[in-house]
Amino acid sequence: MQKKDIPGYDSLVSLALDMRWSWNHEADDLWQQLDAGLWEQTHNPWVILQTISTDQLGRLFATSSFRSKIDALIKNRESADQATPWFEKNHSGDSLKCIAYFSMEFMLSEALPIYVGGLGNVAGDQLKSASDLGVPVVGVGLLYQQGYFRQLIDKNGEQQAYYPYNDPGQLPIMPLLQPGGDWLRIQIPFPGAPIWLRAWEVQVGRVKLLLLDSNDPANPPPYRGVTSEIYGGGPDMRIKQEIVLGIGGWKLLEAMGIEPDVCHLNEGHAAFAVLERARSFMEKNGITFEEALATTRAGNLFTTHTAVAAGFDHFDPYMVLEHLGAYASDKLHLSMYDLLALGRQNPDNPSENFNMAYLAIHGSGGVNGVSRLHGQVSRHLFEPLFYRWPTEEVPVGHVTNGIHTPSWDSAEADAVWTQACGINRWMGPTEELAKDILQLEDGRLWQMRNACRGSLVNYIRKQTGDVQLFEPGTLTLGFARRFVAYKRPDLLLHDPERLVRLLTNSAQPVQLVIAGKAPPSDQGGRDLIKRWVQFIQQRGLSKHVVFLEDYDMLLAEHLVEGVDVWLNTPRRPWEASGTSGMKVLVNGGLNLSELDGWWVEAYTPAVGWALGDGNEHGEDPAWDAAEAEALYKILEEQVIPTFYQRNDHQIPVAWTEKMRQSMATLTPYFSANRTVREYTEAYYIPAAAYYHERARDQAAKGKKIVQWKQALEQRWPRLRLGEVKVDTLEDTGLAAEYLFETPVFFADIDPSEVLVELYAKGVNGGPAEHLEMKKVEPQAGSEAPAHESDTPPVYTVTLPAGRPVGDYTVRVIPRLQGVGVPLENKLILWQR
Repeated sequence: MQKKDIPGYDSLVSLALDMRWSWNHEADDLWQQLDAGLWEQTHNPWVILQTISTDQLGRLFATSSFRSKIDALIKNRESADQATPWFEKNHSGDSLKCIAYFSMEFMLSEALPIYVGGLGNVAGDQLKSASDLGVPVVGVGLLYQQGYFRQLIDKNGEQQAYYPYNDPGQLPIMPLLQPGGDWLRIQIPFPGAPIWLRAWEVQVGRVKLLLLDSNDPANPPPYRGVTSEIYGGGPDMRIKQEIVLGIGGWKLLEAMGIEPDVCHLNEGHAAFAVLERARSFMEKNGITFEEALATTRAGNLFTTHTAVAAGFDHFDPYMVLEHLGAYASDKLHLSMYDLLALGRQNPDNPSENFNMAYLAIHGSGGVNGVSRLHGQVSRHLFEPLFYRWPTEEVPVGHVTNGIHTPSWDSAEADAVWTQACGINRWMGPTEELAKDILQLEDGRLWQMRNACRGSLVNYIRKQTGDVQLFEPGTLTLGFARRFVAYKRPDLLLHDPERLVRLLTNSAQPVQLVIAGKAPPSDQGGRDLIKRWVQFIQQRGLSKHVVFLEDYDMLLAEHLVEGVDVWLNTPRRPWEASGTSGMKVLVNGGLNLSELDGWWVEAYTPAVGWALGDGNEHGEDPAWDAAEAEALYKILEEQVIPTFYQRNDHQIPVAWTEKMRQSMATLTPYFSANRTVREYTEAYYIPAAAYYHERARDQAAKGKKIVQWKQALEQRWPRLRLGEVKVDTLEDTGLAAEYLFETPVFFADIDPSEVLVELYAKGVNGGPAEHLEMKKVEPQAGSEAPAHESDTPPVYTVTLPAGRPVGDYTVRVIPRLQGVGVPLENKLILWQR
């Protein structure tokens, strides 16, 4: 007898292959019953089913309680799937039917190790929330045979990197099959020979994640390893991976008959998808690449996560020529100049590298950063692409990240939230949850916090083999990030003696848990890990500080559930968003963080503690020292006393009040639930509408946009503003007004295709002023060149005289309904 012959086994398989178990505590007991040890080690139900014996499985199925548990889980899943989700309730009539979400990494579970960190965290959590909300998303990524490295810290504190093979048969994935049962494989051009890509499917609740894998026996040996290691190798390997993701990913969607309205590029790695989407549309409609790109870009959204220009992927132009030269000429009918121009600031600079972020911007109808501050930072980063445009008008918005709360809450926290807000609290709008959490009593909150901390202490003892390590009643701080210099993981080590005193205070002790990987090629990051390990060893602090190796999603779950305070110490403004601190919120953890990324939006004294003055100081050692001093002082004078100041019931009332305010006000907002709803309503739905408008009638609108843009570019140099005159108008009993007027020499430009406006920078951080100037009857005697027989039209505007005249400037910019300016047309003429 085989496992598949056991009645009910198919139901168990369907549960194991649906990643919904990764955020649903209901099934935990089931997997523990199958193999408690393997579940604790892997959190991978599918590998448990692969390893459990048929006899043992048969014995379990022979018990009614086991079968009843499976039946209940299947029934609950069916009930959840049959419920009308948020998207269908609110947007079923919109033109949005499918969003393709491209990302180099997805963090869904430690059972599927195809992630490194924050970027994958965002992608995975947004897929899960899309499932909860019923938003029609399909993920597109890569299946890595080795993924990211596994970390071991040796006795000297040196990080050792290992790359174990991920057996696809033991991952919660399935081959993607064609209707006839054959494995779906696609082929794309590569230098020297085409490459075959195998397709896999991951069930993520209501949505699917599609993965491509180059380890096909039909490929030459070097090509089989393209999808081996995430971000592995040098630039040559990186461009190959990104071609597989972007071009291969879009081809996979087409092979499956999926026609996305919106393509969401999660970072510039996926930007080649804009080329393949345009190529496909171009062939289907018999139009040029430029017309196809003008049409399809309306349905593309680019989310940037990078806070420094050096963080964008750049490729040498000769490398682009080698990998995409034939594709550009044969498929896109583009010259190499035109292809490279899509990834350059200055197309005429032959030595400028090809920037994937620039390609994404040139191929998208929307661009956003991942926090309010990061939106500002990104506008500065991309300012060179929008010459002569004010920084605040660089077309980058923001959608602040959030985390998929059910993936990161402990069982104890889940019970508290269910008691206060109900079981379906994350399945729709969350704005009303605060009032229920604010009703929680101090005792209930403190009971939850003690239980969460106790669970972490037990986990640490198991991991280290030291049953006396850490105490369940001691204030527990956590720091777990990538170990790179800008995150300053050694800030607490600035004054070692002071840190030792802080940790070992017998009256108010503190324990610190640290985790994190340094990129294997980053010696500085590895040295930071070594410094911490040696500090613990040399100072005899193993009972107070622990460095937990091999930071992955499972370890992260334990940390964010158990720590009382999450520390985050990056150099502002290099933390684009930072989702790690968001994960502690649902569990009642508090944040002590630099005023960077999301914490700028979240922080008030009622919910946590802030480090820094909200300004940028670069890599100034003196400022690092000042912030280290401030960090010690906040811990000594605020955090520690607040934790240990108890009432008669041994409850720290001031601490639980911070917990209550943090849980109520921050958890609902900094959740992927809010993030996905915001993307849907602010970006996806409008993008789908704009795309369909441009695509109708064989891209009639797309063609019109190209013609309009080409005509303007040709005629723009002849556009000129005449002398600007300003009169002050006085009226008894009324404030004074300014009357601005200027003649505009349009040459042969149609005045309806441009906007003449008066512009002034914002005051004290406020928004800039934009006042449209209207055409009036031509005035006799207006300035006109001798060769023009007609008097130029005059444009005027009147406004209150509240600011100096010199603050205002006349300008002319392109205008066409439904076209983003300056994203799609960067022309601008300023008054001289």
